[in-house]
Amino acid sequence: MLPTSAIGRSSSSSSRPNPIFPQYLRRIVKWQQMDIEYTFWQMLHLCTSPKIVYQHTKYHKQTKNQWARDDPAFVVICSLLLIVATLAYCAAYDHSSAHAVFVIISVLLFHFLITGVVLATFCWFLTNAYFREEATNSHVVEQRVEWLYAFDVHCNSFFPLFVVLYVIHYFLSPLLIAHGFIPVLVSNLLLMVTVSYYHYLNFLGYDVLPFLERTTFFLYPIGIVIVLSPILILSGFNPSRYFMNVYFSQRL
Repeated sequence: MLPTSAIGRSSSSSSRPNPIFPQYLRRIVKWQQMDIEYTFWQMLHLCTSPKIVYQHTKYHKQTKNQWARDDPAFVVICSLLLIVATLAYCAAYDHSSAHAVFVIISVLLFHFLITGVVLATFCWFLTNAYFREEATNSHVVEQRVEWLYAFDVHCNSFFPLFVVLYVIHYFLSPLLIAHGFIPVLVSNLLLMVTVSYYHYLNFLGYDVLPFLERTTFFLYPIGIVIVLSPILILSGFNPSRYFMNVYFSQRL
């Protein structure tokens, strides 16, 4: 009877509502409760030594008993940086203030937040449904990937992509949106490297969880990107010019 009652307690605890998410949302408007210095430390090391960041995720689990951040500072700062970067593009390439507001809102929502929610939900479902290790002991408490942690992984993976495709790309944009083979080559190489690094960080985020297996699945998209990149280059497709045309077609 002991295994049965242990399983019952485990399942009931996993179905109990998690109060962390409402607290997380309330802290978004409370700057004094955010650890800004630690957030910038994380952002720096995600670009240079991402494994260190996920080592600290293990410490967070030991001290807070959750994998996800309880501090929304990373999301808030990343959103503000994305708004500033988009403003710079609008100042250089846009033709009206009203359209600039539309571009900023659409980039923030669709490039970062909504895409992040969709990808996080997909990875959260995938890992919990197919990648969790089978418990060998009925007394072991069942562990699941928190949805908020899946969103954290997306945010971590997005930041280096933001640095290259929004910040560095801005300064290189006069070259990248020009006609010719060199802009096509450089633009595709930037996209290939950043998207590959995004998926590598995605892999690190789930590989650090000790109750998941077969996490190398998250590296498979890198192979697809590497195969597609030469095809796009040889076809003359310029991703920088394409996406800039989507928002600023009248100025290109």
